[in-house]
Amino acid sequence: MIIRTFGHNYEIDLHGMTVSDAKRELTLLLNRAGKDCHEIEVIHGYTGGTALRDFVRREFTHPRIERKFLSLNQGITTLILKR
Repeated sequence: MIIRTFGHNYEIDLHGMTVSDAKRELTLLLNRAGKDCHEIEVIHGYTGGTALRDFVRREFTHPRIERKFLSLNQGITTLILKR
């Protein structure tokens, strides 16, 4: 897992994780992200399988998530956070 920061926003790469690992890491990141963080770009990939993509886009929830932006690149989903 790789986490990068861009100002107050984050990018997390979930390649190689199981769905349960991804859920744990996303939840930790969302819990720790400051109130000035407005989006998290999640790189989950899809060519090696769609389990992570489907989990992030369809199943994953957290109280801070306002909506999900589905990129034209099917390997990336952006979580837009509540202000």
